[in-house]
Amino acid sequence: MMRQFTNTIAVKAEGRRLYDITSDVLSWAHQHSVGTGLLTLYIQHTSASLLINENYDSDVLVDMEAFFNRLVPDGNDLFIHTIEGPDDMPAHVRTALTQTSLSIPLVDGKLAIGQWQGIFLFEHRHMPATRRIVMHLIGE
Repeated sequence: MMRQFTNTIAVKAEGRRLYDITSDVLSWAHQHSVGTGLLTLYIQHTSASLLINENYDSDVLVDMEAFFNRLVPDGNDLFIHTIEGPDDMPAHVRTALTQTSLSIPLVDGKLAIGQWQGIFLFEHRHMPATRRIVMHLIGE
């Protein structure tokens, strides 16, 4: 029989960087004893995003941030939307270039992420914020 579960997690971001949320997501998904299904994650914000990336070598996270700093620098004269500061519009561009939702299959009761993969909240603003991520699990 098909079952559905939802939950929202709050992540306290202390500023721009990647936050590993893998253990929180895995813990919640596994407590529902779903054998086969799909987990959808959705972030309810326009200046933060979600991504799956390597969680083995922390240099990957440093390099990701360095790349985005170069690709979408703060204070660029191109942007006129700066009502909340020089990182305001760059945060929105970073979100547009990444993802606001992820879909992860459940196979044999386990999330089908790879051995070296982690699930991350990618905060694009410098100021602290609490970010909400809605989780929806459907399966049997």
